[in-house]
Formats: sequence, structure tokens, C-alpha cells
Amino acid sequence: MIGPIPPSERAQRARQAFEFAGPDLRGLVLFDDQFIQYYSGFVFIPTERPVALIITREGQRVLFVPRLEHEHARETGQAEEVCSYPEFPGERHPLQLLHEHLQRLGLAPGPVGVDHDGYPPVMGYSGPALSEGVSVRRVSTALDHQMALKSPHELSLIRESARWAAHAHRLLQRYTRPGLTEGEVEARATREATQAMQAALGPGFRSHNRWINGAVALYRGQIGPNSALPHAININAAFQPGDNLVTGASAGVWGYLSELERTMFLGEPTPEQRRYFQHMLALQDLALEHLGPGRTCAGVDRAVRAYCEREDLTEHWRHHVGHSLGQRIHESPFLDIGETAVLEPGMVLSVEPGLYVPGLGGFRHSDTVLITAQGVEWLTNYPRALDALVIPIEEA
Repeated sequence: MIGPIPPSERAQRARQAFEFAGPDLRGLVLFDDQFIQYYSGFVFIPTERPVALIITREGQRVLFVPRLEHEHARETGQAEEVCSYPEFPGERHPLQLLHEHLQRLGLAPGPVGVDHDGYPPVMGYSGPALSEGVSVRRVSTALDHQMALKSPHELSLIRESARWAAHAHRLLQRYTRPGLTEGEVEARATREATQAMQAALGPGFRSHNRWINGAVALYRGQIGPNSALPHAININAAFQPGDNLVTGASAGVWGYLSELERTMFLGEPTPEQRRYFQHMLALQDLALEHLGPGRTCAGVDRAVRAYCEREDLTEHWRHHVGHSLGQRIHESPFLDIGETAVLEPGMVLSVEPGLYVPGLGGFRHSDTVLITAQGVEWLTNYPRALDALVIPIEEA
């Protein structure tokens, strides 16, 4: 039975963080909930009350939490110590108390590596910068690099996510009918897929993902002409014959996720829809050809843009080719012309070049792939060809 990241792996991450962040740092102070989860396993909902993870060079992890999270952090986190403060803003500001813990641990006056210079503005939070009491250096990019290199256990969770994302998407495609609304189709597909996943993975299973809970398949408002908006939101549209449909599916599996998206049609597509669909498919194939160890992220995006220019499609281009993902729904590096990163084995990326035609619709497939020493491994597995993505009206 597939399980969460073991405590030993999270402890190893904490010790290895300094190989990425820098050997001269006395410690790390991290406020981002995703970094805190990555190194300690503590999953929480960020509010105005500061939460921080301190990591010493020896790998000791100290969770700094509000009193209301103390038991939660002790029971579910994997830090060696949990310390708490009464409340925010409190008689003494939590950041003042955090400085005292840094002094107690011998990390002041620094330098310490940080993701933010103090707790970021969340739900009305305000407070002093961490640098008012200790020397800091931003290390987010270095830690993002560590997070981008997935371990075998992380990959097993992403593969499991991809499997259940495909199941949810099959249900979404099966239940889509003219006259129904996106809300009822999404709810049915997501409910049934989540129930099946939870039954298969057992009573102890948890999604533990901030963005995806269960196995989810959605339209997100990308129905008919509205599918030309790459980041539309649910409008509870009713499906109609001829609709151009853009989907999204994923599953949260012990904190990790995948990305699966498809362009479908309700009834036979028009010649114009077919033409843009085939261009979109060619763009994704081209992007995949340019992926591999030692290749540049910028090179992938540059190849896609060149195709758009040759085929007079640039006015329908809206975003870069893709992004890394795993614990976060979007991680770095990005398949973008401005990204300097080189692809390495262990990186997991979405590949999702799209075309968006106002008045007609959007055309985007997204698949999750792994960079290997030999090239690329597909982690998502769902039909890509046009014929498999047409929903016949007589069967709808």
C-alpha cells in the first residue's frame, strides 16, 4: 500500500538543504507552508498567525507555531522540537519571540537563509522583518531546485496521482451531456473518483495537498467560447452541441499531485476546430521532442514560439509551455524563454502549450512527464488523439 514520505526522507532533506542553500549559513528560517511541509511533514492552513520552521546545520528542525497549532504540530509534524507563542498579535509580537529562539539555537546574528524576510502578509498579518534582528539571505531559488529533484518515493506518489487523475477524467468525459451543467458533471465525476481512490488506498490515506483534495476532474468554466480563457473560472454553463471543451484533472496523494488536461468536443468538431486542435497537438509533440537531460527550459519554449510564428499562430499564444510540479501545483523551473535552468533527471514537469481563439475556444492538452537520464517518461496516460476526445451527441 502506498504511503506518505517517510520521516527519514524528510530528515535527510533538512540536512541536505544546506548543499543547495550555501555552506556558510548558520541555519534556515522558512515561512512558506510548502517548504515547511516539504522538510517537516507539517500540513496546516496558513492564517494571520505566523508559522515558521527553523533548520540548523546539524539538521535539527524546530517548528514555531501559534498555541492553537501546538498539539497539531507535535502529532503530525516530524520536527525535533515544537515551540509555540500565545496568539497574534499578542502582548509581544511573535517575531520578537522567534528572534529569541534563534538566539537560543545559536543562529543569531546569522547569516540565516530565508524564503521571506519575515512572515508574509497573510489574512491581514503585519509585523517586523526578520532582518531587524538577524542577518538574512534569500534562498528560495536554491530550495526550489532541491524540491524540483524528485526522489523515488515522490515519483511513486506522482504516478499514483496520475493514475487517479485519469480515472476522474474518464468519468468526466463519460458523464458530459448536452443540457447538463458543468457543476453537476464535475461533482459526479469528482465524487465517484474520490470514493474509488479512498477505497483503494485504505482508511489511513490522506490527500495532504493544499490545492487538490481527492481525485478531481473539472472544466473550470472552459466551455464553448469561454474555453479561450486559459484561466477561466466555473460559470456553471450548460453543455451544448458543438461546444469546445478544455478540462483539468488531478489527484492529491500524500501531498503530491499530477496534471492532466485535454481538449474535447461535444459533437463533431468543425474544420476550424480540427485545424487548431492539430496545431495544438503538434506544439505538444514539438515541446516533448525538446525535453531531456541537459536541455534548457528556454529552448523548449523557444521552439514552440518559433512554430507559432511559422504557422501564423502567435496571436493565439498566451503562456509558456509548462512548469515543474509535485507538491505544489506550480513549481520551478518553468518551460519559459526567460528561464535559465537546465533540465535534470528527477524533474517532473507539465507540458501544456495552448492556443486560444476568441469566439471559438481554447485548445490545450497537458501531460505530466519525468526527465530521466535517458530522456522523458510519461507519467500521465490518457488518449490525446482527436477521435478519442469527441463526445458523440447521440450517446451524450
